[in-house]
Amino acid sequence: MPATTSIPRITVAELIDRYAVLLLDAYGVLVHSGGALPGAVEFIERLNCSGKPYYILTNDVAKLPATAAARYRSFGLDLSAERIISAGTLLKDYFAEQGLPGKRCAVLGPPDSRHYVEMAGGKVVAADEDFEVLVIADESGFPFLETVDQVLSTLFARVDRQQPVALILPNPDLIFPTAAAGFGLAAGSIALILEAALQLRYPQRDDLRFVRLGKPHTRIFAAAQQRCGSRDLIMVGDQLQTDIRGANAFGIDSVLITGGVSGPAAQTVLAAGPQPTYCLDSLRP
Repeated sequence: MPATTSIPRITVAELIDRYAVLLLDAYGVLVHSGGALPGAVEFIERLNCSGKPYYILTNDVAKLPATAAARYRSFGLDLSAERIISAGTLLKDYFAEQGLPGKRCAVLGPPDSRHYVEMAGGKVVAADEDFEVLVIADESGFPFLETVDQVLSTLFARVDRQQPVALILPNPDLIFPTAAAGFGLAAGSIALILEAALQLRYPQRDDLRFVRLGKPHTRIFAAAQQRCGSRDLIMVGDQLQTDIRGANAFGIDSVLITGGVSGPAAQTVLAAGPQPTYCLDSLRP
């Protein structure tokens, strides 16, 4: 098992000089839930002053790009909504591909999450109503146990009636970093709970799985490439299983910020697991 010392280190200056476009994760790289991470404000200032193209590539579906940009600016990060590519923006194309516009959609998440679904053409209904589509967008914005129980009951009822249901997970993240070195469960963990319950009740139904759209899946990287018009991209992230694995799958270079969610995993990268192109201790110069 090679230690991260066997992976080349890269400096902030080299990172900026070497690649045409930078893709940056948000949580664990630039911010945690309580504010900006060390070096992030200066890093964004440097990118803005240099004119270097960059985008925030985030699985966060709790906030529309304009809402997220306003929050980042409150942390001192001079970011515009146009630089934010959220997994929520992938819903519009996916709904169109699957013929889902006009369908009744239950959405787990705060108001902005529901707006993403509405912009994709879905008709948002309450979690305790019969729905044809379930979108788990975020872990916040609803009473957790009560809502998950309601959703699970509706899922069982639809499957028992042999009615189809589309299961969509824009944000596959399992955990996220909070302030004071804490962590929280993310939307992907809720999906795993529901998948386990569906598998227990319907062991022969392998199709009762969520379609995952965000990192590490390639749809969001393809959206970034289309936005910037370049293949000379590098992904900067703190999660091996989403940021680094996703960059590897899309065929672009990656940088692991050693810390954040990866924690001890950043000290030893499994030989069979996703390996970054470079490692970087922090965004400080």
